[in-house]
Amino acid sequence: MNFKITPLNTGFIPTKPLEYHYHFSCKPYLKDIPDEPVPLPDFTFLLEGEDGTLVMVDTGMAWTERANKYHHKGSWQTEGVDDIESMLKKTGHTPADIDLVVFTHLHWDHVFYLEKFTKARFIVNKKEWDYAHNPVPLHFKSYERPIIAKDGDVIVAPFDQDGVKERFEFVEGETEIIPGISVYESFGHCPGHQTVVVETENGPYYCVGDSVFVMGNIDVTKEVEENLHYDIMPPGRYVDIVASWETIRDTLARCKKAGVDPHKHLLLAHDKGLSDFVTEYEKEHGVLPKFGDKE
Repeated sequence: MNFKITPLNTGFIPTKPLEYHYHFSCKPYLKDIPDEPVPLPDFTFLLEGEDGTLVMVDTGMAWTERANKYHHKGSWQTEGVDDIESMLKKTGHTPADIDLVVFTHLHWDHVFYLEKFTKARFIVNKKEWDYAHNPVPLHFKSYERPIIAKDGDVIVAPFDQDGVKERFEFVEGETEIIPGISVYESFGHCPGHQTVVVETENGPYYCVGDSVFVMGNIDVTKEVEENLHYDIMPPGRYVDIVASWETIRDTLARCKKAGVDPHKHLLLAHDKGLSDFVTEYEKEHGVLPKFGDKE
């Protein structure tokens, strides 16, 4: 089955390029990279099947107060505009219409508002589920562990809410979820990260989550290649740099085998270029773009 893909941006998260976007070893060879945080979008993707099946890849970030207080200072989500419910409304759908949510991983900026997806099945890699419930302290905030609460707040991770946690299903390895949608393990950014492959009339698209943090990770500059002998521009945010590196190599190899351009067929969660394109497209056409048509 073929799908059409609509990118839905759920807000903006300021991140420092040489802490998140690129490994620090690339710094001497990167020109015009700012030292201050750069606001990156936070995309989810709506997948609409030929038979009417509706699938989400991730559900996006928290509201401004939660994001700013517990995660990245200066993060924002415009109420009534950027939250996933408002974004889905632009497509004519509601969270309650969604049949299936496939998670790339369970970091805070990919899992909010799950209680609104009242009929959906939730799919996540088993290693990611296990690690999310027993992370090292460095990652307590990433997975919204209750211990991070302050000022009298009570923190319950979105995926641990009653009525939500019972609907999670676990996968491992390379697995077909439903016809036209499969996943493969893309570890490195976190222990159980997975990439969602979406079949379309225009070939496969790869919802890579944070395994490719910015598109620059796949574009090696001449200086980096000559001086460091790198074949990718490694990201700066990872739990396992070796796994991260091998994941990007693997994803690029999959694109080559499928005969598709990774610059057009990789759908990143934090791609500013995609955000700029979506903004201009919506301004010009009055609707959000859809990917996957043969033309």
